[in-house]
Amino acid sequence: MGALQTYHVTVDWTGADERGTASYTSYSRDHEVRVEGKPTLLATSDLKVRTDVSRYRAEELFVGAISQAQMLWFLRTAARHDIVVLGYADKATGTQRVEAAGSGPFVEVVLRPRVTYAGEVGEELAARLHHEAREHNHIARSVHFPVRVEPAVPARSVPAPVPAVE
Repeated sequence: MGALQTYHVTVDWTGADERGTASYTSYSRDHEVRVEGKPTLLATSDLKVRTDVSRYRAEELFVGAISQAQMLWFLRTAARHDIVVLGYADKATGTQRVEAAGSGPFVEVVLRPRVTYAGEVGEELAARLHHEAREHNHIARSVHFPVRVEPAVPARSVPAPVPAVE
């Protein structure tokens, strides 16, 4: 078994007023997510009751965490295989089943990365890089629903950089 790593996050409800949670519709879902030494994330609920749509929702951050981890593992995997990546953008989608109580589990996350390489990278090699990164994606490995990676095909490329002549 490997070493354990711990993460500390503070969540503070900022939506309280003198009524508190007197009723389901009486209180704001606004809250702050903080990690020491980093900017505060203004967050809210995904429910439509007393929700400020300009704030982040836990569900969005959850899907973003899976996508972010996939990108970082992909970049690491590419570098390890001497593949130069110049750009990476993902349009991730998370699907949650809403049950009778208004909540429910996520049923899947689909990642759709578009990668720009320096030089030609074929579809087969690109697929192997994405697969290897997905196998290492620790966030995706921690959930109990499918996380699929559907990269843009064919992989886009730009000419390899030409060394400067002195």
